[in-house]
Formats: sequence, C-alpha cells, structure tokens
Amino acid sequence: MDRNNIIGFLLLAALFTVWMQVNTSQKKKVEKEKMHQDSLAIDSKNKFIADSIKALQLIANTKDSASIVKNDSVVANIPSGTPEMTETISNDVMSLTVTNKGAKIKEILLKNFKTSAEDNKGKEIRNPLKLQESPSNSMEYQIPLASGTTLSTGILPTQTLKEGDVLISRTQLPNNAVLEQRYNLDTSDYLINYESKIIGNPGLASGKPIMIKWVNNLSKLEKNFKYEKTYSTLYYKSPEQSSDYVSYTKDATVKLGSDKKIQWFSTVNQFFNSSWIPEKPFETADFSIVQGGENDVQLKKTEAIVSVPAEFSNGGAFKMKIYAGPNEFNRLRAYGNNLEDVIQFGSSILGSINKWVVRPIFNFLGTFFNNQGLVILLLTLLVKLVLWPLTYKMIYSQSKMSSLKPQLDKLKEKHKDDAQKIQMETMAMYREFGVNPLGGCLPMLLQMPIWFALYRFFPAAIEFRQESFLWATDLSSYDVFITFSGNVPLLGHHLSLFTVLWTITTLLYTWYNFKNIDTTSTAANPALKYMQYIMPLIFMFFFNSFASGLTCYLVFSNIINIVQTIVTKNYMINSDKIQKELDDYKLKPKKKGGFSEKLGNMLKEQQKLAEAKNAKK
Repeated sequence: MDRNNIIGFLLLAALFTVWMQVNTSQKKKVEKEKMHQDSLAIDSKNKFIADSIKALQLIANTKDSASIVKNDSVVANIPSGTPEMTETISNDVMSLTVTNKGAKIKEILLKNFKTSAEDNKGKEIRNPLKLQESPSNSMEYQIPLASGTTLSTGILPTQTLKEGDVLISRTQLPNNAVLEQRYNLDTSDYLINYESKIIGNPGLASGKPIMIKWVNNLSKLEKNFKYEKTYSTLYYKSPEQSSDYVSYTKDATVKLGSDKKIQWFSTVNQFFNSSWIPEKPFETADFSIVQGGENDVQLKKTEAIVSVPAEFSNGGAFKMKIYAGPNEFNRLRAYGNNLEDVIQFGSSILGSINKWVVRPIFNFLGTFFNNQGLVILLLTLLVKLVLWPLTYKMIYSQSKMSSLKPQLDKLKEKHKDDAQKIQMETMAMYREFGVNPLGGCLPMLLQMPIWFALYRFFPAAIEFRQESFLWATDLSSYDVFITFSGNVPLLGHHLSLFTVLWTITTLLYTWYNFKNIDTTSTAANPALKYMQYIMPLIFMFFFNSFASGLTCYLVFSNIINIVQTIVTKNYMINSDKIQKELDDYKLKPKKKGGFSEKLGNMLKEQQKLAEAKNAKK
C-alpha cells in the first residue's frame, strides 16, 4: 500500500467517525423531543380528565336547574381549551377513528374506494373515501335522571383510548358513574363491533328509557350529484314487515312505537351505507331526513333516535354491529334480515328483474371478462339472441308493408285531400293482404321492461362504479365528451358522447327501417313521419345525464339492430316470395273480426260522424 492510499484510507475513517457522532447526536435529540411531546400529551390527558371531573361536579352541585338545562338537556360548561384527541384502529379494508368530542365516530376510511368529483374543467378528481366525516355529525346518549332532567352525553368530556385492537371511550356521569363505549373491527370485513354499558348509578329516572340520538350528514361521494341525491335516504326494517324508507325527495319524519320494533336502520348513499344492527331490536324509533340543496356540502341530513334495551339501565350491555361499507348485494344479503334492500334496484317487478335476473347474468358474464364494458356488450348480444325470432317476424312484417308501398302511394294520390279516407283505405288494404301494421311492435314492447330495469340497475350496482370503458371513466355515471364553461340549458355542463352516438344510431335506424314504409298514421298525417326523427333529439337531453353503462347498452343495441335489419332484409328475406304470399292471401276468403277489421270499422264510424257534422254546417 503506497503513501497516497494510506492517506486516503485515514481520511475516509475520519469522515466516517464524524458522521457517526453527528448521527448519534441527532438520534438523541429526536428521542428527547419525542419524550417531551409524550410528556405534554400525558399532561394534556390528565388535564382533560381533571376538567371532565370539574364539569361533572358543576352539574351535580348546581341547584338552579335553569342554568344548566337547555332544550331538556344538561349543558355542561366544558373548558374551552379542552383538546380534541382521537384514536384509530384498522383492518384490511377500513380504519375507524373515534374522537373524545362526544365519543363519536370521527371518520371511517374505506381503503379500497375513492370519491369521485370534477373540477371546473371537467377533469375527474379522486380522493380517499370516508364515511361519517362531517363535523356536524353526532352520537349521544340521552339519559333521563331522577332530577327530571335529561343528560346528553354528546356535550360531556370523554376520554378516548386504545387497548390493543379495541377503542374505548369513557364518559364521566354524575355520582362517579361512567358510560363506557367499545369499538373493535372484524378482521377483513366492514363490520364494527360495538358495545356500551353504564358502570355505576348516575341517578336514573325509573321507568324512562335511555335513548341514543345519531345524526349523520351524508357526504357527496360521486360526481353525478343528481343520481347520488336521488339514491340517498334512510332505510329501516321491522321484524314483521318488509323494509321501508323515510323519503328520497322531501323532508320527512317517521315515528315508530313499540308495536314496530326495529331490526336495523341504515343511512344510504348511492353506493355505500352505514347501518346499525342491534343484537336485540330497538323498542322505539324516530327517523327524520332533511334534504340538502344543490350547492350544500352535504347531500342530506339524517337523524335517528332509538331506545336502548331496558336492561341497559340496570348495568347490562348494549351490543350491536355497525356496518360501514359498500352496497354489495351478496355481502349485505349474507348478514340476513333483508339488509340488501338498501340497494335501489327498483320496486315491484323491476326490482325483482334486477335482483334475480340482470344481476346474476352480469355476475356470470363477468367471469369471462374483467372489463364491464365488454360485459355490457355480451349482455346486449344475449338479449338480441333471445329476441331474434320475434325480431325476424318484425322485419318480415315490415318487408310485407314495404311491398305494398306502390299501392299505398296510389291511394294517397287518389285521396290526397281526405286524410281519414286514406286511413280507411289503408286499413282495408292491410286486411285484404293479411298485413298487421302492429306486427313489429312486440319485440320493442318485450324489451321495454329490460330498458326500465337497466335504467335502475346501472346507477345502483356498485360493480360499475368507477369502472372505465373506452372514453367513459365511470359506467355508473355520465361520460364526458365536451365540457361547457357554463351551464347549458337542458344539457348542463357537459355533453355525453354515448348519448350523441345513441341519437345518431337511432336516427339512422329509423331512416333505414321506415324509408319504404308508410304506416297508417303517417299516410294520413305526414307531419307524424317527422316526429320519429324529432323524438331521439328530444331524448338526447334526458339521456345526457344517464349512467354511461345504460347509454352504452343502448348504443350497442342500436348497432346490432341496424346490422340485423340490413342482413335480414337483403340476404334472408326473398321479396318475390313475400309478394307471392301477399297475392295468395288476397285470394283467400277472409274471416270476420280481427284487429285490422275492428280498426277499419272504427275509422268508418269516425268518418260518418265527421260527414254528419259537416252536413250540419
């Protein structure tokens, strides 16, 4: 080793020694600061507990009840400097934070979900999704005292601490009694195990139940405010009855007596819910909901006041499950008692179609593709395949009407000044050749329940939430093609590309399908012919805010309709065969009755009345 190497080695050793000294000194400094902060926290907690005791002594020693009673609740003069302290527990899917301010849930973070919103340029913004995070939320016990007052725990100082995986909140009550509330989480589920009890005797009033008042302001979680507000409310379920809700559209209150015990109640967003599921049903319940405005921070304000089981007053424990998570059908159904009813698939037959037909089909098709857009395409193909026999008959009936167009044109020319006469002669011709002008309506009528069901399905099924396809970023909400700087009448602040494509394909399908057909109505009144082109333009304004999953389905449906019609008319139907069939039917003896004859007779009666009316003039 030469001289230069030795010098370099010594310099490196010196630098390493200096670095070690500096690092050790920094670590000691950090540890000292941490010890200081821990000491301050302990002092703060001790001060908080001491202030709590002072506040409760104030309640106990005050003889003038008017000074501490407001709106039938005891109002403690809590020191203004009381700091907020929180504790958090977590599992694989969620974290729960409880605050000492009223011993309430401060927030519930769902780890696998994000909120959805738009900035002023229409760009989608996603943030961590939290339930029950509004500062206006509250959870308090209303405890009737022998003194005639009602003690509201929501305004009392509370100590919140963490023992292992359990969050414990202890609220000091009069007579050195304590209200203890415990929270812990299931391992990999959205369930919170809740238990509370009163330790000691705060001087309870005999024969009066202890109530829990829960206020939950529903936060905006989705970009489509209209849909989200429509699908948000408060649900409840009695043991002997089906589930019910307070109101979706207006302020409302529901009061339930002891004859209708409550198995569960739930505050429901479009895709998430917070549900109370007690071990024993609530004896009584008052529910209310207040609608929020479009520009409000919160969607709606919900309030529940429920009675705690009687044994709670005698030192017994009150236990319940709190579900705070997604509106997943199978998960909610597994909890029993029809908790899945909070998912708004629709009522009556529409809800049944969505629950037991559409949803299972989507789940099955989803096993083949991870992309929900491709699943929608598969569903569309499946529906068209099932309806193909009827669709073929519809196209065949249209082809028969098309073959009669030259003769109908002669009728129009012959009776061009008499619309009613054109209608009568047209129906007579249809009857003569055995053509049913309504023969093409059946497939459309059979598809209408599917359309209405899907209208409710896509905005309610969480499987489509924030699922992207092509240019759409969220199949449960509208897609954005163009963003407007202002609010355009009827359209809003955006234009949906799927809606535009639906409008275009509907116009093309209408034009191709009816270009060689004159129906009875359009033959008599040509203005009606243009209504079939105007209607898609009108519906475009309504569809613009629909879920892109639905408009995507409608676009796929139109494209398949166009392909089916072109292929069937040009390659599967023989026009010569149809003409021969018409000619043969004309020679057959005609049966009395039938739709065409009844319609023709009705038109004749109308013409006679019109002629009689004109004769009197």
